[in-house]
Amino acid sequence: MYREFFGLEDTPFTLTPDPRFIVFTPSYNEVLASLYYGLENAKGLIVLTGEVGTGKTTALRWILRRLDSSVLAAYVFNPRLSIDEFYHHVTQMLNIKDWTNKAELLQVMSRVLEERHRRGLRTVLIIDEAHELSDYVLEEIRLLMNFESDNAKHLQIVLTGQPELREKLNQPNLRQLKQRVALRCKMHALPNVDEVERYITERLLIGGSDQPNIFTPGAIDFIFQCSEGIPRQINNLCDNAMLAAYAAGEQIIGRQLIEEVADNLDLLPRREALLTNDKAVENVGSARVLTAEAREELWNNQAKAERPKPMFKTETPLTNGTNGNGSVNPHIQKSPFDDLDDDISLEIEEVGGFY
Repeated sequence: MYREFFGLEDTPFTLTPDPRFIVFTPSYNEVLASLYYGLENAKGLIVLTGEVGTGKTTALRWILRRLDSSVLAAYVFNPRLSIDEFYHHVTQMLNIKDWTNKAELLQVMSRVLEERHRRGLRTVLIIDEAHELSDYVLEEIRLLMNFESDNAKHLQIVLTGQPELREKLNQPNLRQLKQRVALRCKMHALPNVDEVERYITERLLIGGSDQPNIFTPGAIDFIFQCSEGIPRQINNLCDNAMLAAYAAGEQIIGRQLIEEVADNLDLLPRREALLTNDKAVENVGSARVLTAEAREELWNNQAKAERPKPMFKTETPLTNGTNGNGSVNPHIQKSPFDDLDDDISLEIEEVGGFY
C-alpha cells in the first residue's frame, strides 16, 4: 500500500522469513559460517537455537537455496509429529516407498544412504521448531545418527529451535542424543543501535529505495528499545510506522510516530529496560556523540534545507574581518573556519554485504 509513496519496489519489512532480505550483520555472519562449516565437513548433528523472531528460519532458508545440486535436503517445519509421521517425511525425502515395517525401512534407508555417500552425495535433514519434538521422536533422531561408516556420517541432521531446545537436550533421558551434538550455534538479537540502523537501511535498499534514510536517528533509537534488537519486532514496528506515515502523508518517520505505533502494538519498552538502556549509554559515552534529541534536530534540519545553514552564526562583517565600508577593522579577528567550504553535506555511508 505504501510502496509507491516511499519509492519502493518491494515491501521491505514483511514478517515472512524471506531470505532475499537477509542482512549480513556480524552476528548473523557468524551463525551462517558455523552452519556452513558443519554441513561442509559432515559434522552429523547440528543444533541452532535462538529467541523467537531472531531469524533462525530465514537463515535456514537462505542456506537451503544455496545448497549444491549434489545435496539432497528435506525441511520439516511442523515438529508435532508421531514417530510414524516423522518416518513418512524421511522416506518421502529419500523416495523410499516399498517398506512394511520399521525394521525393513531402516534396512532400505541404510542402503540408500550408503550408496549416496559412496557416490559423493550429501543427505541433510533440517527440522525447524525442534523444541516441540517429542522425546520419542528425538530418540529416533539419535538412532538415525548411527547411519555412518568408519570415517563419515551418511546423514546430517540440523535441529533448530527456541532456547527451550537446549533445556530439552539437557534432560537425563536424552543425554545420549546430547553427546551426539557435534556443533552448536546460537542466534542472537541485534546487540546495539548501530546494527539496528544497518538492518533497517539495508532492508530498505533491498526493497528498492533510493533514499534509505526514511527513519530518523531518534526513531531508530526507540525502535531498538522497543524491539530489544529482535528482527521480527523491528519489521513489525517499521512496517506499521511506514503505513501510518503514508496515511499521514509524511515521508520522514520520527520518534513520535514510532511511540504511537509501539503503543498500538503493545511494544512500548518497560521502565526497567529504559533505565538499563540509559545506564548503558552512560557507561559507553563514546558510542554516540550526540543525544537522540540532538540527532533528531540535526536530521530534521537537514531534511528541511537543500543546503544546510552555517554551523556557526556570525555577523556579516565577521566573515571577512572588515567594517561595512570595506576597510579592515583590527578589532575583528578572522574566524579560523573562514577557509572551509560553505557547502557542508551529511552523507550516509553505503552499506554493503559481507562476503
